Amino acid sequence: MPTNDSDTLDDKNSITVSNKPHALLPFLQLQSATSLSRLYQSPSSCLSIFRLLDSVERQLVMNLLWLESAISLSTMGAWVVQEKKKFYDDALDILTRLHILHVHSGKLSLNTTFKTSLRHAITGGGSTGSFGVPAEKDEKRPPMDVEGLDGYALERWETILHFMVSSGTGQNPTRPSQGVLYLLQRSGLMSNQQGSTPQITSTGFQFLLHRPHAQLWDLLLQYLHMAEERQMDLVEVLTFFFMLSTMELGREYLTENLSQTQKAMLDDLRDYGLIWQRRASSRRFSPTRLATTLTSTSPSLPTSTGMTSSSQQGFIVLETNYRIYAYTDNPLQTAVLNLFVSLKYRFPNLVVGSITRDSVRKALNNGISAEQIISYLTTHAHPQMRKFNPLIPVTVQDQIRLWELEKERLKSQEGYLYTAFASQADYEFVLNYAKQLDVVLWENSAKRCFFGSLEGHSNIRNFIERRISGAV
Repeated sequence: MPTNDSDTLDDKNSITVSNKPHALLPFLQLQSATSLSRLYQSPSSCLSIFRLLDSVERQLVMNLLWLESAISLSTMGAWVVQEKKKFYDDALDILTRLHILHVHSGKLSLNTTFKTSLRHAITGGGSTGSFGVPAEKDEKRPPMDVEGLDGYALERWETILHFMVSSGTGQNPTRPSQGVLYLLQRSGLMSNQQGSTPQITSTGFQFLLHRPHAQLWDLLLQYLHMAEERQMDLVEVLTFFFMLSTMELGREYLTENLSQTQKAMLDDLRDYGLIWQRRASSRRFSPTRLATTLTSTSPSLPTSTGMTSSSQQGFIVLETNYRIYAYTDNPLQTAVLNLFVSLKYRFPNLVVGSITRDSVRKALNNGISAEQIISYLTTHAHPQMRKFNPLIPVTVQDQIRLWELEKERLKSQEGYLYTAFASQADYEFVLNYAKQLDVVLWENSAKRCFFGSLEGHSNIRNFIERRISGAV
């Protein structure tokens, strides 16, 4: 336990406070205490959730992990300097919502089930197979090596992303499985209006700006939301995700100890590139880097749209004349540019194009906003461009926004036109009543007419009828 200033919660050198929790934690906070208690019976689940916690939350858990009795709030609070108390209070709140911490009669204690499982995870105790059951080596059929697993995961993942950006553009990208397509549409990343070919949405384009780790969790969270309608046990689904995140890359594991729900998940996880199997009926599987880094800060893929060296450093050069030079040979990056750039030439390591009114309007019609286009150009700007301030030429930024405003010049709104009033007094009397209701969208005193919203029509109509009958 901390006993000196260097170990308290104000140590700036050893503690980095994250403002945004992991995407999975809010989902877990919505689950019942019974479901979380079942989940915490698995040591791999407790270790994975511990990894997802903020540094302050992890320190609180470790301070309480080896205590056999509860500790008073005043004693714990004495370790916190006043300036950092908000971080401490936020950490207590999150841990309490996750049912990891219990606060009772002014004392703090860890959830007994969570404490026991996390101890087993750290010390290696227990023999529940929570971390998977490794398969014995088969000399005749050796498992796929790490390089092969990385290539397989990358191919599966980029197939999904490439389909998102290329579908509906006249190209013929490789089509993912039906389960993947359904997940993309349920996530709002693609839309399929009136049976047409699915096309990327504004949300889907924002999705492309994220790193692979965040992209993967966006899809997996939707997968978790769909678990109940597919009659899957949510706790077993979560347990399997956490089990995969603690497995060793390059090893084979047996499917025999998996539940029926978890065995059914194998087909989906193959489609997402999280696991590799020699064939669908195989009793062995190997997790890919996408799976083993689910609760880690390590890169999800050695090379991908969000992780290649060219992407990290930036590959786009944008000139003030709207000409774009993209130093890439990645088909996916080229396909993303094609969403809002009119491509002119393609060379082995260079793509040249222009941002035009038509290309931007095409993107806007697909639900991509001007700010998203500017954000993508900023995120992937070449190192040479980062020497300038502002990074993206102001003329180009303003013009992209102006093209978006062109699309929004007209706005339609349903309502009723009120005209043919007998006198100016009648017109003004009804108009004033409509203004009191705040439903007047347009008026013309010279022609004695005004346009009212759909919501206010019944009130205005009743008012006119009462006026005619002499009741008003």
